[in-house]
Amino acid sequence: MSAFVLFALAVLCVSTAHAASREEQSAACRGDAIKLCTFAIPDEDKVTACMKKKVDQLSPRCRAMFEPAGKKKPRHGRAKSPS
Repeated sequence: MSAFVLFALAVLCVSTAHAASREEQSAACRGDAIKLCTFAIPDEDKVTACMKKKVDQLSPRCRAMFEPAGKKKPRHGRAKSPS
């Protein structure tokens, strides 16, 4: 892979997940970008748009990079009954 492609993947989610470092974002999403959005590489904006469109197909780790900072997914399971 060229250095430009690696750079594009490294900054892929910068605008959507500020809490994660570029290295974490790249590690989390590199495989998904190659698997789902190869046609868009090396255009960073196109890769990001593609991945947002396919967010339901992303690995859980990469999908987390597209959630706003501080947003937590509700846990599945039974709710506690009121006391």
